[in-house]
Amino acid sequence: MPEHRIGSREEWQAARGELAGLEAEQARRDEEIKAKRRDLPWVRVDKEYRLGTGDGKKTLAELFDGRSQLLAYNIMFGPDYTLGACPGCTGLADGLDGTLVHLNHRDVTLICFSRAPIERLTAYKQRMGWQFPYVSTYGTDFAFDFGLAMTEEQAQQIPEVTAMTDNPPGWLEEWSHQIGAELKDGLRENPSWIAFALEDGTVYHTYTVAAPDPFVAPYFSSLLDRTPKAQPAEPRSWRKDEYPD
Repeated sequence: MPEHRIGSREEWQAARGELAGLEAEQARRDEEIKAKRRDLPWVRVDKEYRLGTGDGKKTLAELFDGRSQLLAYNIMFGPDYTLGACPGCTGLADGLDGTLVHLNHRDVTLICFSRAPIERLTAYKQRMGWQFPYVSTYGTDFAFDFGLAMTEEQAQQIPEVTAMTDNPPGWLEEWSHQIGAELKDGLRENPSWIAFALEDGTVYHTYTVAAPDPFVAPYFSSLLDRTPKAQPAEPRSWRKDEYPD
């Protein structure tokens, strides 16, 4: 017998109806939040950045690739990471390629950023079999200006970060080994989504969201939320070519 509560079809229907009410309430709230998100003021980006791509250096405006909206995920892959990007971020990025054609046909260019040099990003992209544009912010202030990474001084001023580096749980020590970097360096990267708009040749910053927001999680996490059994509480992740089995 399963350990989970067992009931009749009528009991299930009653409980499902109650849950449906909560889900409908959440959907209404999500629409309110979506409207607030779109209503955020746009901030003009006056500073010029030269960012590394597979086709050489490009400006932020050039990354739009002829479209008016740019959506980017910042993968935790800092210059100090010697073994590759964060496995959790990698899991999210694994789900992006299938969206490219749909976003492109809706005036949105999708890319990913990381702070490691472009040569390492290109090699990792090839290893993972990704197709989306992968852009390096290495050697620029871009990640720091937009909150996608922290300087050493900034990281030392955040109690949550210093607590994790001074007394890391087991899963975080394992993560440090997976990326090949000390925690004091690895935790300076900020997994985030960031959006920009391009109007009349001017780039505007429109939105940023960072972990632990649920949006900054692998897409398969939302599928697991609908399965009968809960996943372990500790956030362990593996790259798709490194699962222990």
